[in-house]
Formats: sequence, C-alpha cells, structure tokens
Amino acid sequence: MNVVGSTRPGAAGKAQPDPHAPAPLAGLVRRLWREDLSHYRLRIAGVVILTALMAIFSALYPLVIQRALDMFAAQDRRILYQVPVLVVLITTAKAISQYWQSVAVQGLVLSVIRGLQGRMFAHLVNADISRIEAEAPAQLAARFTTDAVSIREALIRATNALGDAVTVIGLIVSMFYMDWELSLIAAVLYPIAAMPVRRLGKRLRRESGGVHEQTGSTAALLTESFAQARTIRVYGLEEVEQKRANHVLDMLHAGLLRIARGRARVDPMLEVLGGVAVAAVLGFAGWRATQGGATLGDFSGFVAALLLAARPLRALGTLNVALQEGMAGLQRVFQVIDEPAAVRQSPDARPLPPGRGDLRFDNVSFVYPDGRMGLAGLDFIARPGTTVALVGASGAGKSTALSLVPRLHDVSGGGIVLDGEDLRNLILPDLRDAIAYVSQDSLLFDMSVGENIRMGNRHADEAQVRAAARAAAADEFIMALPEGYGTLVGPGGQRLSGGQRQRVALARALLRNPRILLLDEATSALDSESEATVQQALAHLRSGRTTIVVAHRLSTIRSADLVVVMAQGRAVERGTHDDLMRQDGVYARMVRTQAFGL
Repeated sequence: MNVVGSTRPGAAGKAQPDPHAPAPLAGLVRRLWREDLSHYRLRIAGVVILTALMAIFSALYPLVIQRALDMFAAQDRRILYQVPVLVVLITTAKAISQYWQSVAVQGLVLSVIRGLQGRMFAHLVNADISRIEAEAPAQLAARFTTDAVSIREALIRATNALGDAVTVIGLIVSMFYMDWELSLIAAVLYPIAAMPVRRLGKRLRRESGGVHEQTGSTAALLTESFAQARTIRVYGLEEVEQKRANHVLDMLHAGLLRIARGRARVDPMLEVLGGVAVAAVLGFAGWRATQGGATLGDFSGFVAALLLAARPLRALGTLNVALQEGMAGLQRVFQVIDEPAAVRQSPDARPLPPGRGDLRFDNVSFVYPDGRMGLAGLDFIARPGTTVALVGASGAGKSTALSLVPRLHDVSGGGIVLDGEDLRNLILPDLRDAIAYVSQDSLLFDMSVGENIRMGNRHADEAQVRAAARAAAADEFIMALPEGYGTLVGPGGQRLSGGQRQRVALARALLRNPRILLLDEATSALDSESEATVQQALAHLRSGRTTIVVAHRLSTIRSADLVVVMAQGRAVERGTHDDLMRQDGVYARMVRTQAFGL
C-alpha cells in the first residue's frame, strides 16, 4: 500500500533554513523569467523595441541643441525652418513611442502579476486545510494585494530602467561625440553613487518583507474585530480592541516610516553627487574656455546632454531599492507556491471501487501539526444504509474524525477503508465526489441561493435544485425572499439567519446524492418543526448510503443505528441508544445530565 503521511518536511527535527531570509536576487529573477516572463517573449520584444526608440529620440535632443546654437552663432538662415521641424518631429516620435511603450509595459506586467496570483490561488485552494487554518484569511489575501503591488512596481521600474539605460548610453555617445574630455570627468564621478545606494537597497528589502507581514497581521486583526462587532459591543470591549488595533497600527506605521526614511536618503544622495559632477564639468569647461577651446554649440549641447542624463541616472540609482522591495514580495509569493502538500494523491491511486459505502475506521490516530493529539486508536464500522452518531464532550475528536473521511487531513496512524480500499489509495476527486459534508459552520458563498445549492451538483437543473431545497425544508423561506432562488446571500450568507444558512447547506448536500453523508451538527440551528421535516428527508436520503453524524440533539442520536461515544480521541462506548442506556456508562450519564438537547 502506498501511504502518504501527513508529516511536513522538516518535522523530524532537522534544521531548516529560515523561509523569511532574503533569497538571492539573481535566483528570484531567473525563476521569474523561467516560470512567468518567458511565456511573453513577443510582448517583451515589443517593449524592448519601443523602449529603445523612446530612448534614442531622447538622446537626439542635445544634438539638435548643438546644431541650433552653431547655426545661431553663424547666423545661418536655415535655423528658421530646419530646427523647429526637427524638434517637432523628434518630440512627436518620442511621444508616440512613449505612449505605446507605457501601454505595453503595463499590459506585460499586469499579465505576469495575474499569472502569479492565479498560480498562488490554485495552490492555496488545493492546499491542506491545516495550511489554510494556520494563517488568518486577511494575511493570505495580503499576498494577492500588497505583495502584488510591490512586485508590479518593481517590474515596471525594471522595464523602464531599460529605457533609462538606453537613454543614458545614447546621451553618453552624444557627449563623447561633442566633447570626450568632459565626458570622462562625468563618467568617473557618477558611478560613485551606486555603492551606498546598493547597500541601502538590501536593507530596505529586509524592511519591506517585515512590513508586508505586518500589513497582513493588521488586516487580520481588523477583519476579526469587524466580524466580532456584536461581541465587542455586548461585552464592552471597545477600549480593548482600540488598544489592540493601535498596537498593530503603530507597528505598521513604524515599519513604513523606516522604509520612507530609507527611500528619502536615495534622491538627496544622488542629487549631491550629480551636482558635484556638473560642477566639476562646468569648472573644467570654464577653465578650458579661457584657453580658447570648444565652440558654444559643443559646450551647450554637452551640458544639455549632461542635464538630460540626470533623470535617467537618478532613476537607475533608485532602481535597486525598488527591485529589493519587489523581490521581497516575490519571495513571499514563491514561498506559498512552493509549500509542499501533506495530503497528496498517491502516484498509483485507483478509482473509487463500486460499493454502497462500507466505511471502517481501523485504529485511527491523528496528531495536529502543533503536536496535539486529535484521535488515538479510534475503531468503528459504518455499514451501508446505517447511521453512525458520534457523541462526546467538546474536544473529544468528533469533528476531527469526520474531517479525515474526505481527506481534509490524513491519518497519522492506522487507516480508513471505504468499500475495501484505503482512502489514501483512491483518486482524491473520486473520493470527494462520493461524499457530501455539512459542517456546523454553515457559511455560504456570496452568490444566489440557487447557485449555492447547485454547488452540490453543478449539472443539476432547476427542478432538482428545488426538490433538494424542499427536502431540506428550505423552499418555503427561499420563495419568500425578494428574488427567490436568485437572491444574493451576501458574504458568508450573512443576509440569511443561521437556521436558513444551515438548510441551504443541507439542500446542497442532498443535491449531491452521495455515497457517504457527513453531518457535523447539521441540524443544530433548526427549530423543532424544521428539524422534524429535515429529519424525515434525511431518513429517506440515508437509505442505502452511509451516514455519519455529529449531533447534540438526543432526537437525532436515538435514530442512529450505532452510537460511538468518544472521549480524548478514543471510542469508549459503542451501541444503540437503548443498549448504551442499559450499560449505564458514560453515555447514560450524559443523557441524565442533559448533555444533549431534546
């Protein structure tokens, strides 16, 4: 048997590298090219061509200025028509290329970001449930927003840097053509600025990664506070929540302020060094003018080229800072994409065999990632057409046992067998297609009521959807909604009551027509009348299929064919309601102390 365990790499005590340590910039860039950018070679070629054209047109300005001044000094009448025409042509050509370059760059970058977001969501939507539960939803969402913004800015800056580099090269060629001596002075002084800027960029990358994490934590706390609005007001926790919010907002503010200070150092540093270069050039040019060298046109054209080069040089100087911040976001995205799954389909997985849902728990144990014991040696058999009720105190492991059947988690020991096959040997989609699951937290999707029900069987027609709703005692209240089955339920189904949400979720399970039905306190929020209707529908649905139910209502437990009493992850008693009452054990004491509702 090919068994895939739930232990994550590194759980055996081996030292693991810090996932938050900055990854090499070159490695991230190579991977970005290999996995994302390389799919857009033609678009990249178009961006390069447009960027080069824009840079070339910019580099022509000093030559036009040189020619204009030389013609002015010589009183050449061609200055009246030749120079204006050249200026208009060059300006127009640059403007056109600049527009299309901007559109092409934005389109390329947004396509790459969209691809990264799609890959990350595809990984997370298929990831282990324990991975999703380990991080607040708002923190996960920040990977799609905050990190995406930093990556986008870095990619745009990197693409624009190509144009800046070509512009600088063109201007340098112009400057050497006009005056090689002055060009050498500028060439020596400008690169000095790169050294302190590079060190500053590395520091900002570390700060940026921390700020992204803090942004996610802040969003998580705010989301939690808004979700718990009623509890906060009823228990008078407004000041407590304000203190918690102020703490995380202060930490976020401090991190952003450190980044702002780091960024603020770059431009003044480059400004001073650029000013020194210009001053040296002007001083040397002035000395040489006193010796009678160079024409006014040469000198003016050179100064124009030098000043025009200042902006792209400054942009190239700050490029490293933007890249480091973007790479911090890219590293966080790749960390999500690279996370190994604990629940994986076996390479030689087999299709679900024919059967009626014979489900066996064989000495099943489960340990949570944090080391807590969830189940320890759980044994029971759920035969086709029978209902097994799992009962016990809170934390006994009832819901954990249910989550192992669709392989939301994998067992740590023992095995679960369905119709003669270990669950870990089955094709995962086949297994889950045979299961319907209604949890105690009946959250719905922000869609219409009908769409929420149809998620149980996406090929069901309207009549089947309504039949499932009637069986779940939901049709009447759905038809009373403003738009009936087309009514939007809001995020999480918040526009419906708890009982209404649970009936919609139950209708979704009924529509699935499963081999195995898992009910985790699925009727706990229903009133007695609705529960009686639903129980009648469930009695019909349970015929010929396995049902495992976690319930606190004694009426539900009494109808079960087998009651499994759980404590500390183990089955301490088994039998029917009447048998267990005669045994006068744990179950009987729970009934006498009214641990179950009527």
